[in-house]
Amino acid sequence: MPIPQPPTAPPFGQAPSNRRETSGRHRALRHRDVSGGWLRPAVFGAMDGLVTNASLIAGVGGGGAANHTIALTGLAGLIAGAFSMATGEYISVSSQNELTEAEVAVEQLQHERNPRAEQRELAEVFVKRGVDAHLADVVARQISADPEQAVAVHVREELGIDPDDLPSPWTAAGASFASFTVGALIPLLPYFIGFPSFVLALVLAGLAAFVGGGAVARLTGRPALNGGLRQFVLGALATGMTFLVGHLVGANIS
Repeated sequence: MPIPQPPTAPPFGQAPSNRRETSGRHRALRHRDVSGGWLRPAVFGAMDGLVTNASLIAGVGGGGAANHTIALTGLAGLIAGAFSMATGEYISVSSQNELTEAEVAVEQLQHERNPRAEQRELAEVFVKRGVDAHLADVVARQISADPEQAVAVHVREELGIDPDDLPSPWTAAGASFASFTVGALIPLLPYFIGFPSFVLALVLAGLAAFVGGGAVARLTGRPALNGGLRQFVLGALATGMTFLVGHLVGANIS
């Protein structure tokens, strides 16, 4: 009877066989980019463009305006809203980055004036996170040996900001402009393709709100149905209120 041999260790640097099998059964999980500066303005811009123009069309249509007036109002809302959103996002993200850079400058000045105090402060941060006091002091001393690295770690730990991964204002502005344009264009499609219908425009807007809300929910790991219904209800509420106001005003103003 053969004597079973113990498993041989893999060569240096090579993963064990069971790890290879596991990696074959399970795909590696990867984090998505949540700080690139495009997702929030893109989602916000698309939903804002959709709800804004659907509400404009509902308000003007509820007041009894002609199809030409409805289409012109929606087109004006699309152009004005897209540029407004892009400008707002650019200024907002630029201001946020400038504030971060100012805080980094303050941290650099503190390290220049009192590096020992900053090193002790960093060690205290590690201790609060559960690191042994002696080890925390050793790590803080090693990090502080490189002033640039020390400043970056302090900013991350104290402010929760990564100075090397700031969002781009141009990316935010472009994503907002493009997504707002797409969202605002949906309720205008019936008027641009030769089927001017107030009801059809609102139906398309409602479907787009549901689909868009569901897609965003899937992207963030939530149930698509819940996300779609939430966006549909909020959009319907805004559109319904605007239609009511337009109807009341249109009935009382000649």
